[in-house]
Amino acid sequence: MVDEKKADDTLILAEGVDEEPIESNLRLFGPRLYLVVAALAAIYAGFHIAALNGLSIVRWTGISIPFLPRLPMETWNFRIVHVAGALGLGFVMFAGAAFAGGDRRETRGLEAVGWVLMIPALFALGVALWFATLISGGVMWNGIDATIRFRETWLFGAPLLFATVGAIVLSWIHRRDRSRTAAPDLVLAVCGFAVAAYLITIYGTLMRNSTGTPFAPIGMSLAAVAGTLLILELTRRVAGMALVVIAFVFLAYVFVAPWMPGFLEAPRVTWQRFFSQIYTDVGILGPTTAVSSTYIILFIIFAAFLQASRVGDYFVNFAFALAGRSRGGPAKVAVFASGLMGMINGTSAGNVVATGSLTIPLMKKVGYHKKTAGAIEAAASTGGQIMPPIMGAGAFIMAEVTGIPYTEIAFAAIIPAVLYFASIYFMVDFEAAKLGMRGMRDDELPQLAVMLRRVFLFIPIVILIAALFMGYSVIRAGTLATAAAAMVSWLTPYRMGIRSIVKALELAGIMSIQIIVVCACAGIIVGVISLTGVGARFSSLLLGLAATSQLLAMVFAMFIAILLGMGMPTTAAYAVAASVVAPGLVQLGVPLLTAHFFVFYFAVVSAITPPVALASYAAAGISGANAMETSVASFKIGIAAFIVPFMFFYNSALLMDGGTIEILRALATALVGVFLLSAAVQGWFLGARPPWYMRVLLAVAALFMIEGGLATDAIGVGLAAAIFAVQKLLRPRADGPATVPVRGAD
Repeated sequence: MVDEKKADDTLILAEGVDEEPIESNLRLFGPRLYLVVAALAAIYAGFHIAALNGLSIVRWTGISIPFLPRLPMETWNFRIVHVAGALGLGFVMFAGAAFAGGDRRETRGLEAVGWVLMIPALFALGVALWFATLISGGVMWNGIDATIRFRETWLFGAPLLFATVGAIVLSWIHRRDRSRTAAPDLVLAVCGFAVAAYLITIYGTLMRNSTGTPFAPIGMSLAAVAGTLLILELTRRVAGMALVVIAFVFLAYVFVAPWMPGFLEAPRVTWQRFFSQIYTDVGILGPTTAVSSTYIILFIIFAAFLQASRVGDYFVNFAFALAGRSRGGPAKVAVFASGLMGMINGTSAGNVVATGSLTIPLMKKVGYHKKTAGAIEAAASTGGQIMPPIMGAGAFIMAEVTGIPYTEIAFAAIIPAVLYFASIYFMVDFEAAKLGMRGMRDDELPQLAVMLRRVFLFIPIVILIAALFMGYSVIRAGTLATAAAAMVSWLTPYRMGIRSIVKALELAGIMSIQIIVVCACAGIIVGVISLTGVGARFSSLLLGLAATSQLLAMVFAMFIAILLGMGMPTTAAYAVAASVVAPGLVQLGVPLLTAHFFVFYFAVVSAITPPVALASYAAAGISGANAMETSVASFKIGIAAFIVPFMFFYNSALLMDGGTIEILRALATALVGVFLLSAAVQGWFLGARPPWYMRVLLAVAALFMIEGGLATDAIGVGLAAAIFAVQKLLRPRADGPATVPVRGAD
């Protein structure tokens, strides 16, 4: 019988996986200020739970709680508050410039200037609230009355824009100690609230129907300009410049489109008309924010509750117990752990940081080159975003955009996810076989028996999946799973009481900032595409290419989806590609779900596609390898991911569209296909290193497995069998150096 004390000691192999990485521009407040910010973050997350489940709370308890929002809360107002809260928290939490320290001194004079800018910011907020009292008092509001235009332009818009632009510029050069807030950032938070107060007031009247017309109040456009600038600035702070640059390019396109050539030409649009529409459900408040304000933040809260009970640590330890003993064990652990973490995380760079800090050093220890170790982790972590049931945020956006039920999307994603992780498993196994690697010893690993005794930590995820497929709404299923996570924690040393629940809500509020602002920024791009009609014209271009070759049109769509995704978070990449590329594929006759999965897959793998591969760069930072070399290696390891979308394009059975026998046959032949492709890329086939011409033939055999037809499958399998026979009987001389056994440091 396993000694319990000794067994428990083995559980610390993976520790701290659940902890969020500390960004270089994240403020670390002192005790008093931290309590204030933590309380605001917890209230923000709790507000969403209340808003999404308030009706159920009242129905179940029979008690109407005064501070709960009145439900059903008006949709646009809810989304406006959702974005404004993220902006407020984000500007307080994330600095706009490097912190003071070392040779960098605090710029105290600029702090004083920041407080001066607070005056017009508060004035604009006060005027917005004054407008609300006027309208509630019966004053008729329109975009033509001269008095109203004067008030909106000079009493609201001018102070708001002056404070917004001034504080943004000031925040770029203002340095402050990391434990303190900065006045310019507080000004930006107030400006965000002023935008929200005005829009909620105006959209609460008949003025909502006037967006994009001469009757729209000028304040709509001015508030939208300020809101857009705030979103872009916070995006720069939390997600980098790539998405900001792309958004600026699209915004510039609106005003230069009349002079663009060919299909890029678009009618002239005034800035007032454009910005009066961009902060509506056509743009910023559209599908991306609809998803972030409901499904995404709910599952971030779910992930935070799981983290409170250290489920991430358990997942990684469980993966080590299962796969650590096999050759190249830590690499296979990276594959399993990243898939498990993807069920609750879903961000490629986040998965890299969470699991890679443990698996990458161990991969190097057993003999993997540092660039290969980083590449394996990057490719495996990227796969977490296609892993059901959560699949990152992309699946929720797909459901919102297509109208296809989320459960159907998650069900269809099963086989593609299996193929992706199977291909990476084959790649790392063949690499380990070529180098003669060992696995880890029993005394280096958690004990499987101990892991199995804590398998109850999977209960919240099982409840989530079961509730979804029993027909519960995504919101109800996510709420039940979150409650289950709190209850399951009582079976662990990390029991969740009131304090832990508040801490989890605080963590969720902070975790949600990046994804919310990224979704809002993606909404700007989606709005430009919708309002200019460039997406429809791009679809016409795809149709023209399809007249020559449908395959050529699909390859072109693949390159555009990858290009749009380079340097961007997957959520934003898919949202943009779904607006530009997917409609064209649907017009080609591709089924709606297949078209969006095709785009989604390539938006995901853009994270490991050179030259801009965010997941690979994150892994290179941990492994110490060259970032570009790591991105090239991760592209090679994830090569099957670039083939799988063409597989389900030619054979929809891979998306669960067909009879049981047809689906099983498609899965079996597709697995053979990715096995052969992995063998060709790695140069290792059934125990031997084939020469270059046999590797080419293996790749050809793999490509024959793409279409899924009986004839092509037979050709592919037959060719693979012939290669195996030649390899066994004739033993052709392999290319490259002979295998040198690698024994990692014990």
